[in-house]
Amino acid sequence: MTKTRKCLFTALLLVLLLPAMARQQADTVYTFRFVPREGMFYVPWGGNDTELSRLLECIESHKADILDGRLPLHVDGYCNSLGSEAENLDTARTRSNRVKSELIVRAGLKEACFVTRNHATAGDHVTVRLRVPAKEVAVTDAEAEARRKAEIEREEVEKRAERERLAKEQREAEEARQAAARAEAERAARERAAGQTGQRGISAARPSGTEAPADYHFAARANLLRWATLTPDLGLEWRITPSVGIAVNGSWTSWSWSNKDRRYALWEVAPEVRYYMGEKKAWYVGAMFKAGEFNYKLSGTGKQGDLIGGGITGGYQLRLNKALNLDFNLGLGYLNADFEKYEVIDGVRVRRGNETKDWWGPINAGVTLVWKIGASRAH
Repeated sequence: MTKTRKCLFTALLLVLLLPAMARQQADTVYTFRFVPREGMFYVPWGGNDTELSRLLECIESHKADILDGRLPLHVDGYCNSLGSEAENLDTARTRSNRVKSELIVRAGLKEACFVTRNHATAGDHVTVRLRVPAKEVAVTDAEAEARRKAEIEREEVEKRAERERLAKEQREAEEARQAAARAEAERAARERAAGQTGQRGISAARPSGTEAPADYHFAARANLLRWATLTPDLGLEWRITPSVGIAVNGSWTSWSWSNKDRRYALWEVAPEVRYYMGEKKAWYVGAMFKAGEFNYKLSGTGKQGDLIGGGITGGYQLRLNKALNLDFNLGLGYLNADFEKYEVIDGVRVRRGNETKDWWGPINAGVTLVWKIGASRAH
């Protein structure tokens, strides 16, 4: 009878102690959920409030050992919902610090109580592990077994992700090495080709299939539109740098007919500063000044005087070959013409008054042939 009472008492004691011992084992790992791509610790969200209560209860049971450093809290932060490894690690670090701050405030802990690691894999959460001595967690249950399996799976995921990351880095390094080798081979081939033509230095400095946008310093110019109106027009351009040039064009003509009763005569000079744009330096904008004199008598009344003005210019240079370009340009701005009116009576010019006119609008246009002096030798 006494033996029977002892067995019943032992069974009852086990029934009473089993939940508490199982809870200690289950409470050794705690998981806190986070919203993807965010670092804020929302306590009521995703069951975090329940998990936090369980953790605080366990900390209270072992607080002396935790504060003395004998039983540290292992905090692991995870994030893999952002675009790069650096961003994920930074967010995982923020999440770990938020959980630790909550424990420091609520449980009276300090930073020395924690061992922290952060990971750019395995989801959006933070785990806190309390490694209770084995004698206090001798009894396991289904929940503890499930947590153990989850921990094993998490470690496997981390290992697999780490292997994939290392493999990716190796592939990228190999691709970069092959690209560098191809670039070096192409550069060596260009140098050999340049050496055969006596221009090794020039070709080595240029990418394959391109040419220097400013391969000359001086160019001669002829405005074909002015020549088409029987007005000879010539000029020069000095390319100070590939982007900056100074050009000047001059025109002169003198025609008369009908026993000099009709006349078309003028001279003009137009200096211009240009800024070339783009990879090939084909487009440009500039500023122009224009001055000259004229004498027109195309009807009964002639006009003789001078003009002055200026404005902005723009255009495009079309490459024809190594030595020739075709320059399409247009100038807009202001011109002032101050002139006398006259009539010719018995071969004598008779003055008929003065007049001044201001003009806003197109002041220059051209389709100009450009000969790059020395460009054919440079190539």
